[in-house]
Amino acid sequence: MAVRPNGRGKMSTAEFLRDLKWVRQQVAEIEKKRNANAENRVQEATDNTFIWVTQHAKTWNEHWVEEGRPGPYEHFPSFEYFRHIFELLDLERVIFFEKSRDLMLSWALVAYLTLEAMKTPMRGVLVQTQKQDKVVQLIEYAKCLYRTQPDFLKAAFPLEKPIDNQPNLELRFAHGGYIAGIPGGANQIRSFHPWAYLNDESSFQADAGECYNEALAVVKGKIIFNSSAGPGWYADVRHDIFASMEN
Repeated sequence: MAVRPNGRGKMSTAEFLRDLKWVRQQVAEIEKKRNANAENRVQEATDNTFIWVTQHAKTWNEHWVEEGRPGPYEHFPSFEYFRHIFELLDLERVIFFEKSRDLMLSWALVAYLTLEAMKTPMRGVLVQTQKQDKVVQLIEYAKCLYRTQPDFLKAAFPLEKPIDNQPNLELRFAHGGYIAGIPGGANQIRSFHPWAYLNDESSFQADAGECYNEALAVVKGKIIFNSSAGPGWYADVRHDIFASMEN
C-alpha cells in the first residue's frame, strides 16, 4: 500500500498502478513532443543549403584581422547569388562554373555537397583537383562547416568517428555518407562510384576532359566542374556550350 501525497490515507495497489500508468503516459507525451520539436528544428536548419550556411554552418577567413571582421569564423553572407547557385545545383545534373576568388564559389560547392552527404545515408561525394594539398584544403572546408554548426545538428548527423581522427582526405558520417578527396588524374576516379563529383580548378588539369568522361561513367548524381579562367579543354568545352546556346 502506498501513502497518498495529499495525506488522506493510503492508496490501494490498483490506484497506485493506475496513477503510475498516467504519469508514464504524460512523460511519453512530453518526450514525443520534445522529439518532434527537435526533428522540426533539424529539418528547418537543413532544409536547403542557403539556410544552412547563412544561419548555422560557418566558413573561415584567414584575413579576418586585415579586413576588420569580428572573428575568423562567419556564416556565408546572405547574397542572392548563393541562393541561385544552390537552386541551380538542385536542378541540373552536369554543371560548369567559371569562378573568381572573391565569389567563394569553391566554398559554396563544397557546402552544397557536404550537406547532401550529411543528410542522406550512403550518399558519397568525390572531390578532385590538381594537387593533393589543394584537395586536403577542400575537405577541410567540409570539416569546418561541420565543426562550426550547432551541437544539435552534429547530434542529428553524427560522424563515423571523431572528426580529428578522420583522414585528411575524408569526412565520413555514421550513416555511410561521405565526402572524399583525390588528386588529379582520370585513373583516380575509377575505383569510386559516388553520387556526386566535383572537379575544382579544371582549367589547370591536363586530363580534365578524361576526368569528365570517367565521371559520366561512374557518377549517378551531380557532376560539377569549377575553375578560374585558363586555356585548355575546360575553356574550349565551355566556349562550345555557349556557342551552341547562342545558335
